[in-house]
Amino acid sequence: MNDNSTIDLPVFEGGWVWLVGAGPGEPGLLTLLAHHALRSADAIVYDALVDPRILKLARPGARLEYAGKRGGKPSAKQPNISGRLIQLARRKLRVLRLKGGDPFVFGRGGEEALALVAAGIPFRLVPGITAAIGGLAYAGIPVTHRDTNAAVTFVTGHAAGGDVPDDVDWTALSRGAPVLVIYMALKHIDRIAARLIAAGRPGTEPVAIVSKAATPDQRVLETTLDSCAADATAHHIEPPALIVVGETVRLRAGLDWIGALSGRVLDADPLRNRHRRKSV
Repeated sequence: MNDNSTIDLPVFEGGWVWLVGAGPGEPGLLTLLAHHALRSADAIVYDALVDPRILKLARPGARLEYAGKRGGKPSAKQPNISGRLIQLARRKLRVLRLKGGDPFVFGRGGEEALALVAAGIPFRLVPGITAAIGGLAYAGIPVTHRDTNAAVTFVTGHAAGGDVPDDVDWTALSRGAPVLVIYMALKHIDRIAARLIAAGRPGTEPVAIVSKAATPDQRVLETTLDSCAADATAHHIEPPALIVVGETVRLRAGLDWIGALSGRVLDADPLRNRHRRKSV
């Protein structure tokens, strides 16, 4: 059996900031570098999407500072977060900036890294499993499948000001992307669905809403584009949530491995009726 202690991991030096992705929730999805950073850091500045179980892996005595940003709730300002990272690093502390998912996928990691560059602070980037990959895998939904799609588009449904993004061409996305994975869109799901339908997506197209993906509180709602907003309200779906639009959602009937642990009988041919369903 291989001994992981022989892996040559980089030294986390004082005065450095490591920008680290914590993955979608499940602690087992952390990378070795992320775990190494948690066990080494003097100060951990973490966001709202970091699972509490992951923080328990921190080095005893490490300072934990919450710097979460959640839509519609009082949140830390981005300049203040970046300033705090710089302040801690200048004290020669080992500073871990821990972010849910991947820092460079709708995580504002680029903004924080550029602030460190401007301040002359050395940093390391540690990618994490983004929610659109890990979270959907825990929901039993592949982002690509040979029989459904050869492309997938990740898009945010929440602009910096809190509205539907104006710089997203929803018509082009509707026509060009067979599968859409939309981050932070639950608040605007009715408007986004209406734009996609107006651009030509069928109202009967499968949609899945994955709430609190890859955590013990994960919930998955399977619905359709024309019903998703009403169904999300009726089922009290809560953020954070991913919205998946496309035929790949049908595969969950055969790939819901977590559901199978609770007795769900999986369908070995979940796509057999998709063409008939699309024409209804």
